[in-house]
Amino acid sequence: MYGFEAMTFNINDGYLEAIVRGHRAGLLTAADYNNLCQCETLDDIKMHLSATEYGPYLQNEPSPLHTTTIVEKCTLKLVDEYKHMLCQATEPLSTFLEYITYGHMIDNVVLIVTGTLHERDVHELLEKCHPLGMFDSIASLAVAQNMRELYRLVLVDTPLAPYFSECITSEDLDDMNIEIMRNTLYKAYLEDFYKFCQKLGGATAEIMCDLLAFEADRRAVNITINSIGTELTRDDRRKLYSSFGLLYPYGHEELAVCEDIDQVRGVMEKYPPYQSIFVKLAYGESQMLDKAFYEEEVKRLCLAFEQQFHYAVFFAYIRLREQEIRNLMWISECVAQNQKSRVHDSVVFIF
Repeated sequence: MYGFEAMTFNINDGYLEAIVRGHRAGLLTAADYNNLCQCETLDDIKMHLSATEYGPYLQNEPSPLHTTTIVEKCTLKLVDEYKHMLCQATEPLSTFLEYITYGHMIDNVVLIVTGTLHERDVHELLEKCHPLGMFDSIASLAVAQNMRELYRLVLVDTPLAPYFSECITSEDLDDMNIEIMRNTLYKAYLEDFYKFCQKLGGATAEIMCDLLAFEADRRAVNITINSIGTELTRDDRRKLYSSFGLLYPYGHEELAVCEDIDQVRGVMEKYPPYQSIFVKLAYGESQMLDKAFYEEEVKRLCLAFEQQFHYAVFFAYIRLREQEIRNLMWISECVAQNQKSRVHDSVVFIF
């Protein structure tokens, strides 16, 4: 019941909420980012990070460093924290934490299938997979020729199995089909996660449903922009939109018929929460849209910590840490490629 979480929440979940709020205090601040942006080499970045929670993960790395090493070690820290929380969690928090990783599982499946299609080495692809989205039979994905085989041989035993019912076809896998598969899986995953959060009720449902609705709306906009000028029909496009969110259902009807970025902008400006995102963009420009969405997402994720006795803090923390790793990757790439003038282009400040 909403409002009564305080009476029972701490019995099972109080310790982990304290842990995740402690982890959140270790996120890099604006001052840290300003210092990182001044670095001249990757070793300077390592030296600065040694004073943060990433220190123990980077301290034994020899010079010369590579961007991939920094990202790998920072991701390892996130994975260790996630695994610790999952080991300590009881139901329904353990299921909630597992739901958070399903998005990475979908990305890993798509990465392996796409790489195999382009005749890339499976071991090389496995190294690029996100560690939070790994499962036992992932290497077997390489043998599948179409969606039906993909499901029957590999995915039937994974948590993604229920999401595949909508996209099992006998068509051979090609780039277009794989992208449609990714978006269909994500749609099914988000709708399932949304229903699960509603079932939990209370502050968790209130905050998580808002965060997932934002994610669904962002995906609807991205699908629309990416499918402009392709052979994807309006009906196909509409099928890829999630059946919840601020844009559902009328915004989806309008997005389905958009034929350029300015028409998408016209639809989104009718919704007050999204006006501020599109105000930052010049007409006809979509390059900075991802950054504008990330900034809005970070703002919403930080607000999740303002309330207590709910599970959304776990989702928010993992997402904020992933954003931090994206920031570090961008800064490291700019420093490594001597493009320091562009270092602020894609950094999203968290605090």
